[in-house]
Amino acid sequence: MGTPLLEAREVTMRYRVGGAGVLALQRVSLHVNEGEFVALVGPSGSGKTTLLSIFAGLETPTSGTLALRGDTQARLLGRAGYMPQRDLLLPWRTALGNAIAGLQAQGVSRSEATTRARALFAEFGLAGFERAWPATLSGGMRQRVAFARTVLAAHDLLLLDEPFGALDALTRTGLQRWLANLWERLGATCLLVTHDLDEALLLADRIYVLSPRPGTVRLERAVPLERPRRLEMLARPEIVAIKAELLASLLDANVTGGAA
Repeated sequence: MGTPLLEAREVTMRYRVGGAGVLALQRVSLHVNEGEFVALVGPSGSGKTTLLSIFAGLETPTSGTLALRGDTQARLLGRAGYMPQRDLLLPWRTALGNAIAGLQAQGVSRSEATTRARALFAEFGLAGFERAWPATLSGGMRQRVAFARTVLAAHDLLLLDEPFGALDALTRTGLQRWLANLWERLGATCLLVTHDLDEALLLADRIYVLSPRPGTVRLERAVPLERPRRLEMLARPEIVAIKAELLASLLDANVTGGAA
């Protein structure tokens, strides 16, 4: 596969909380190849969001090495599109205004940012909602606007932190299928944090399982599914077996690791 686009080598993260030390991540090593979709699953408190923040350049690990295309000196901040768990849309900006916020923060002119966003709105199923206020949009549409903002601001790497976790099951399933199809068209590299094993299996090329805190990689599995992905593929015997293995790793992690 050549040099990974993004790689963590023996990454450890410690915090000080109320005077006490907290070990969030311990010697985590994983990689994401160019054009690959990787999912990261684990119990609550396992450090998944912390790891995504480190990859986004928002936090610096206590020890270990990060590499972007093999360059351990590369500056990570601003190199990836980062979508947190909440959509964080600004209520005083329209849907289009929210989508271009990241580009404007990078110094792109409003006119150029608007042109680029309008082209993406059609692809994201948002055409006709450019002037809509966030309060008038459904949860699914708000997530699409937030994802459009992420894609527009990204270079070639998307970091997604449970983007559909707060949505109802039907909306979430529809957006999972939409994201799978969109990712194939974009050809971007993606690292997704999720609690949903079906979501991970539907979307990802590879899946990492993290242990409870301190988070460390317990399992890595490839997903042997062709693309485009379809929900019925999850019923294949080999995928059911992989899901059982992932679930067993998660359950064993919860038992052996204690409370997250």
